[in-house]
Amino acid sequence: MSFRRRGLSKTLVLLFRVKVIAPMVRSKEKPEVIARGSLVGMAVAMTPLVGIQMYLTFMIWLGARKLFKWRFSLPVAIAWNWVTNVFTMPPIYYTFYLTGKLMTGSFEQRTGYAKFYGMIKNVMSEEGLWEATKALCAFLVKDWGVAMSIGCVPWMIVCSWASYAWTIRFLKHRRATLEKRLTEKQRRIERKIEKIGEKQERLETKLIETVEELKEAVRSKEEGGS
Repeated sequence: MSFRRRGLSKTLVLLFRVKVIAPMVRSKEKPEVIARGSLVGMAVAMTPLVGIQMYLTFMIWLGARKLFKWRFSLPVAIAWNWVTNVFTMPPIYYTFYLTGKLMTGSFEQRTGYAKFYGMIKNVMSEEGLWEATKALCAFLVKDWGVAMSIGCVPWMIVCSWASYAWTIRFLKHRRATLEKRLTEKQRRIERKIEKIGEKQERLETKLIETVEELKEAVRSKEEGGS
């Protein structure tokens, strides 16, 4: 099915399941460790650091592990970086920009979305870590980048905490559902075993009765012959 036939919203939902949900489901870590990965990944995603988010996430993971002995799932964190993807990045970053303008009291001097989108597109078009970093630095030192850097802070706090809480709830609900399904499956197997046992008992009883009837028939024949 093509992108146009599926639609943007359905495409994003499908990609969210593949890019974000799947790594959490496959992870063998404890729910708390997975949720921490969601928190860090979303926090980094909610920054105007297009092009270097995965590298930053890795550095945070390395530093947290070595310096603070604080563990979180790196694959899950990187998966949550995907939240700011090629489709969502322009509107999300523009929201940061407007929030920053509002926080600094310069909302009336804001840039329109079309012009802002063009600038973000130029940064996103850079390939390679060094080129992306240079383009990002050039963008952040300007008024738009300053407003975004300020405006992203409340979104980082709210969204990272929300992703942490949602992940904990999602994993607990999923594991409870799996345990319920496993219990129901075990009960069905036990019922089948009971039915097989009952059937075996009936067969054994029938066999005993048949043997007794044969013995009785043999005795009757012997008594009749004598």
